[in-house]
Amino acid sequence: QRLAIIRDVTNEKNVERTRRDFVANASHELRSPLTVISGYLEALQDAGDVPEGWKSPVAEMQRQAERMTRILRDLIELTRLESAEASAARDFIDVAGMLKPIVQEFQGRLGPAVELALETDAALLGKESELHSIFYNLVNNAVRFTPPTGSVKVVWRAVDGGAVFEVIDTGIGIPEEQIPRVTERFYRVDPGRSRASGGTGLGLAIVKHALQRHEGELTIASREGQGSTFTCRFPRDRVVFRSDAVSAVL
Repeated sequence: QRLAIIRDVTNEKNVERTRRDFVANASHELRSPLTVISGYLEALQDAGDVPEGWKSPVAEMQRQAERMTRILRDLIELTRLESAEASAARDFIDVAGMLKPIVQEFQGRLGPAVELALETDAALLGKESELHSIFYNLVNNAVRFTPPTGSVKVVWRAVDGGAVFEVIDTGIGIPEEQIPRVTERFYRVDPGRSRASGGTGLGLAIVKHALQRHEGELTIASREGQGSTFTCRFPRDRVVFRSDAVSAVL
């Protein structure tokens, strides 16, 4: 005798679709007036006739408007990823060529020492903008939560037929019980510090969804007060080694 249990998830899917549509529409609608506000604030500052007592408040308003712009941008991107087809495009992406300018950008800033280790010449088959989001967000996240005396190491290497992108930092670390939640939207380990450093609370959620669209896997290892390691594993069929390219030409 067999017991079949059928669960109708239609309503749940409809609710989730409605939520995504609302977030996408609200984000787009809010972006235009926010752009106008930012423009007026910038013009006011550039004019140079802001009363002395208002200079600090106007500058703070501008900073908050810029923060809201970043949040809306990330919300739109996250909603797009959640609504997109399950599998990303398979364009040829030169990973080394993408990582070098990202790392150079952070090396040019005040902050921890940032090092790039390219241990393979492997390329990826994927969507350029989404892979850039994965790499940039993880490096940015590590730099923001690592003190100036610390270090961030960015690694691209081959492993088990596939490839791994890894960001290793000596930052503040994440409490073990919070690790499973850090990829949730707007979840912050330290809300005050995250906002102060310019984070939107959406970067790791974007990483998770973009990586899933490339059949990849994100793992996080961290010790509070010692640092974190974020590892993205890409499967073999998303990785192109130089030997593969040579074989294809021959």
